[in-house]
Amino acid sequence: MDFVPLIDRFGENGALLAGGAVVGAAFGILAQRSRFCTRSAVLDLTRGRDLQALAVWAAGFAVAVLGVQLLLLEGRLNVTETRFFSTAQSLSGALIGGGLFGIGMVLARGCVSRLLVLTASGNLRALYSTLVIGLVGLATYSGFLVPARDAVSGLWSTADVGGNDLLAHAGLGRWAGVALGAVLAAAAVGLAVRARPSLWRLVGGIGVGLAVVAGWWFTYAISQQLFEPIQAESLSYIRPLATTGEILGAAGAAGLDQGVLIGTLLGALFAALAFRDFRIATFSEPGTPSILRYTAGAVLMGFGGILAVGCTIGAGFTGGSVLALSSIAGLAAMIAGAAVADRFVDRPARQGSEVPQPAVVPAE
Repeated sequence: MDFVPLIDRFGENGALLAGGAVVGAAFGILAQRSRFCTRSAVLDLTRGRDLQALAVWAAGFAVAVLGVQLLLLEGRLNVTETRFFSTAQSLSGALIGGGLFGIGMVLARGCVSRLLVLTASGNLRALYSTLVIGLVGLATYSGFLVPARDAVSGLWSTADVGGNDLLAHAGLGRWAGVALGAVLAAAAVGLAVRARPSLWRLVGGIGVGLAVVAGWWFTYAISQQLFEPIQAESLSYIRPLATTGEILGAAGAAGLDQGVLIGTLLGALFAALAFRDFRIATFSEPGTPSILRYTAGAVLMGFGGILAVGCTIGAGFTGGSVLALSSIAGLAAMIAGAAVADRFVDRPARQGSEVPQPAVVPAE
C-alpha cells in the first residue's frame, strides 16, 4: 500500500501518529465490546469459572500468531531488524518483570490495556492506576529506576541461550510458525465451543488479534517508504505511556506510540457511549479494595512492564505473535504471577470473609 500521500500530507511522525490512532481505535472498540482482559482469562482458570473470558483471549492470541506468521511466510513482513531480534533480549527481565506485572494486574484489577479501556468507560480507579503506571514506567524507562532495571535485565539474556527466535531454537522453518498458529486457532475454536461466549464477544476477541496483525503490517509497510526507516512494531501500551511522559516533560514529537494511546482511548470511549456502557466508577463504591492496593498493583506493572519490555499486549501478543522467546517467557511469567496473586491475595480474602458481600461488587 502506498503511504507516500499520507506522509507528504502529515509528515513522517504525523503519518505514524495517524496510523497508530486507526489501529488503536480498532483495538479500543473491540476490546471494550469483548471485555478483553488477560486477568479475567487467568481467573477463569484459577477460580474454575465459565471460561468465557479465556475463550475470548485465546481467540485473539491465536489469530495474532496465525496472522503474523502468514505475513512472514508470504514475505509481507520482516522482523529481523525489530527490537525482538536485532539485539539480545533480557530473559531475567522477562521472567522477573513479567511475574511482577502479573501480580500487579491482579492487585489493580486489570492489565494496562484493560485499564485504558476502563478509563475511557468512566472508571476513575482505572484512570488513577494508569497514571501511576505511566509515572513508574517513565522512571523505569529513562528515570531514576533505570539502574534497578539494568541490574535485573543483565542477569540472563537471550545471548546466553543462542538467540530469541523460538523456531530457530527448535530447528524449524517458517511453515512451523503457521502450523503452530493453526493449532492454536483449532484449540481456540474448541474452547469457544465449550465456553460459548456470545458471538459479539468472540468476534471482539478475534478483532483484537487482527489489530495486532494490522499493527505489524502497517509499521513494516510504512517503514519501507520513510526517509528514515523505523523498526516494524505493533501494539504496546506500557512503552507508549512512558514515552508520552517523556514528551510531556520535554519538547518532542508525537508518533506511533501516542497514536496508539489516543486511538485506544477514543475507540473505547465511542464504544462505551454507543452501547451505553459509560459509567463513572470511583473508589467509594461498595466492594472496592483500598486505593493502596491499586497503587501497589500499578507500581508493580509500571516497573515490571518496562522490565519485561512490554505488557500483556506489547510483550504477550506483539512479541508472542513473532514467536520471540523472551516475549513468550514474559507472558508465561505474567500468567503465573497473576495466578499466584489470586491464590494468595484474593482467595484467602474470599474464603475468610464471614460477612456477605455487598450486592454490587465492582468487577474492576
